[in-house]
Amino acid sequence: MARMTRAESQAATREKLVGTATALFLRDGYAATSLEKVADEAGFSKGAVYSNFRNKDELCLAVVDAIRADQAMRMASALAGTTTLEEMLAAFQDWADATIGDVAWTVFEVEFATRARQDEHIRQELAARNGEIRDAVAVLLGRHADQFGIELPMSATDCATAVLSLGVGLGVQRAIDPDVSVAVLPAMIRMLSGRGPAA
Repeated sequence: MARMTRAESQAATREKLVGTATALFLRDGYAATSLEKVADEAGFSKGAVYSNFRNKDELCLAVVDAIRADQAMRMASALAGTTTLEEMLAAFQDWADATIGDVAWTVFEVEFATRARQDEHIRQELAARNGEIRDAVAVLLGRHADQFGIELPMSATDCATAVLSLGVGLGVQRAIDPDVSVAVLPAMIRMLSGRGPAA
């Protein structure tokens, strides 16, 4: 078996650190997870962490990116093969029901967002990532509006902001009370589309 190059070895180390940190942040939270704990759990020295990440916040940003990328892939997989608006909304609701309000993910995101307010650099980094998600959702909404002949009641960006805001709010509510339904989310999308309630 060929030996890994230095770049491949560093990439593998970084991937393991992010995976380990993800598990710890979701299990124990941001504040309770130290870089020493991440290094120990991953089987590396603390120096290995610092050779890949400037500090705990940068590692946390990498964890946020990994979690969101995984959820985006899961949502894309759930929507794959849908051909009508109702099929798409039903698949979206199934994904939302299984995902929005996950206690570990929700608490972690809220805790880190609160922490980000104390560091302007981290706040800007997190804001930029949120903006990228908002832009991606706006593109999807605009594309599907064209596909299904829908005239959005406001800009695609504003619609994306509304959908994401409702999703975040639902996540916090469902983390406290899992019985809160996510059905309001596709219902709002129907309202934005001018299609009214599902038949």
